[in-house]
Amino acid sequence: MKIRILTVGKIKEKFYRDAIAEYQKRLGRYCKLEIVEVADEKTDENASPSQMEQVKEKEGQRLLSHIRDGEYCIVLAIEGKKLDSVAFSQQMDRLMVSGTSTIDFVIGGSLGLYKDVLSRADFLLSFSDMTFPHQLMRVILLEQVYRAFRISNKEPYHK
Repeated sequence: MKIRILTVGKIKEKFYRDAIAEYQKRLGRYCKLEIVEVADEKTDENASPSQMEQVKEKEGQRLLSHIRDGEYCIVLAIEGKKLDSVAFSQQMDRLMVSGTSTIDFVIGGSLGLYKDVLSRADFLLSFSDMTFPHQLMRVILLEQVYRAFRISNKEPYHK
């Protein structure tokens, strides 16, 4: 199983990079993990709605260029379906049993996701109604993927 995280922007903070590196190490025994970072667009604080839409479109096109046919695409979006850890694990199990070899998880930029990215999704997922920094969302996603593999393998996961 290959897990790809497609995300806008780079991680600058060392504590986020350290957390991501820890989960990459932990996940190594369960899957092949790849993190793809696409460039974020600079956005003026006083950007108009049409300028913000243009930013989302540019970032969205960059994300879409990395999603291949046949890959299952889960987009993280606040309007997505909320799953607890066990249900998320069951969703991952169903994908693995069905022969899905690559799951792409998509995390958008600070303005959100372009409509074409949302429409490409096979599944919209939300971890909360709250808004999190995109850097933190990467860590949360990696932790939940790690937990899902542990649940699937009937290993303790409250660690």
